[in-house]
Amino acid sequence: MPWPAVTAAVFGVVGVAAERVASIWPAVEAQHRGPSWRTVAMAAASAGAAYGLTVASHLPTWALLVHLLMLGLMVFLVATDLEQRRLPHVLLDPLIVVAVGFAFVNPSLQTIATFGGAAAAVLFLGLLTLIIRGGIALGDLYLAVPIGLTLGWPLVWSGLFTGALLAGVVSLFLIVTGRVGLRSYIAFGPYLVAGYVITLLREGSLLAPSVTAALGL
Repeated sequence: MPWPAVTAAVFGVVGVAAERVASIWPAVEAQHRGPSWRTVAMAAASAGAAYGLTVASHLPTWALLVHLLMLGLMVFLVATDLEQRRLPHVLLDPLIVVAVGFAFVNPSLQTIATFGGAAAAVLFLGLLTLIIRGGIALGDLYLAVPIGLTLGWPLVWSGLFTGALLAGVVSLFLIVTGRVGLRSYIAFGPYLVAGYVITLLREGSLLAPSVTAALGL
């Protein structure tokens, strides 16, 4: 069975669902927009990420499914952050729980590397929060936990810097084109997720079994 095509199709639907849900729920936060270019973009990005993970993975099926489950939750978080500028705990909490559980059985990483990655991510973003007032939200710090746990030390830096670079480039473009001002709030969560996915796809060791992880060394 062509699993990459299947996962891409499923996640295309997930992307549409996430964007539509974020536009209508919760009622007091949502803008109740109709389908737009963002709907198509979410579908395409979600499908592309799922397809890439499935093609690149050399992990056991159960481990790939964990990665896809986390990706699905992140898709909903990205849609919500873009629409409402927030990362709700109803999505963050299960994502963190899954990531913590996966950290102990991840066939690609040693457990100490997973928790080292999480600590580095939280400390780094926490420092940015102190330096850039209002630039990093509390939800971004929570999101850094599962990202750090899954990328591990030291590759978590690749994910964080990739996300920060993307955020900087897009923010500069939006400012230059007059779409946002210097004091406008720009959601950082989507860029953290983008950096995470790019790093997973770029670093083959994260999607392949590790001998040292299997031996617990």
